[in-house]
Amino acid sequence: MPLDTAVNLHSVFVYLPPPLREIMEQLPRSLAGNLEEIRIRHGRPLAIKTDQGDCFIDQRGQAVDMPSGAYHVTAEDVWKTVQLISQSSLYAFEEEFRQGFLTIPGGHRVGLAGKAVLEAGALKTLRDIGSLCFRIARAVPGAARHILPYLIDRQEGRPYHTLIVSPPRAGKTTILRDLVRLLSCGVPELRLPGCSLGLVDERGEIAASYGGMPQHDLGPRVDVLDHCPKAVGMLMLLRSMSPQVIATDEIGRRQDVDAVWEMVYTGVSVLATVHASRFEELEQRPYLRDLVAERVFQRYVFLSRRKGPGTLEGIWDGQKLEVRTSRRVG
Repeated sequence: MPLDTAVNLHSVFVYLPPPLREIMEQLPRSLAGNLEEIRIRHGRPLAIKTDQGDCFIDQRGQAVDMPSGAYHVTAEDVWKTVQLISQSSLYAFEEEFRQGFLTIPGGHRVGLAGKAVLEAGALKTLRDIGSLCFRIARAVPGAARHILPYLIDRQEGRPYHTLIVSPPRAGKTTILRDLVRLLSCGVPELRLPGCSLGLVDERGEIAASYGGMPQHDLGPRVDVLDHCPKAVGMLMLLRSMSPQVIATDEIGRRQDVDAVWEMVYTGVSVLATVHASRFEELEQRPYLRDLVAERVFQRYVFLSRRKGPGTLEGIWDGQKLEVRTSRRVG
């Protein structure tokens, strides 16, 4: 739960056209306070998702069971939303459209679906957008406090190489963000001094930087490389900012794994996340399985949505021995 839900949601609603904005501003507190997604689909009912599931929304901002009773999104609603999130310059955001999403101030991600435009067989951009998904970013200070003691090498006085593993929307980015904040600030009761961190925020979700300034509290010792490919960014920060810790979100490509190896060789602690649910899924990924087999990561934090986002399923070491289990964080 965010500390200031009203401010958090206002930073999303300003990117909605007036008809949709008025509807969303009427959401009851029980829905607004737990809002995770807003689904806008041309010709179909307006829908939202909370920690309790999804539902349709009517003209008065009330949840309805049947699609027929919901507000149906118009072509103008979709077009104006696209204009707002792209600041009326689709060309300037062509790279984001090619990736299928863009990030707006506050760290909120807007997913896009429409007509794919190909060039030489590769995806160039999207046109005729028909669906948008606003994913609400929420900072939860303290979300990672309970797991931090298991991620610190007391003898070396530094964080273990740690991989946070979860399916989508299970809280891994929230946990990573709070780990960065805690390590940056230091935790006196753990005798942990503040660390110098380099954060590669390829999707702009962790720091939510705007004008070069992180919009989320990441503490006093963080240098952010915003909207830079992870592999390139890790090496850039290593050379330019001399971090003790490198953090990044959603690794998986060959280049990402190569960069992780480079960090390990130079003695920099690595904090990263990945989409998966079990060790078996990590071991089926072509490049990640090498990291698992070589015991590069010294801690694995597995999260799920079993009891809501941020449910801690357990913490394992590099030998797959469990060091912490069954505690809800966040």
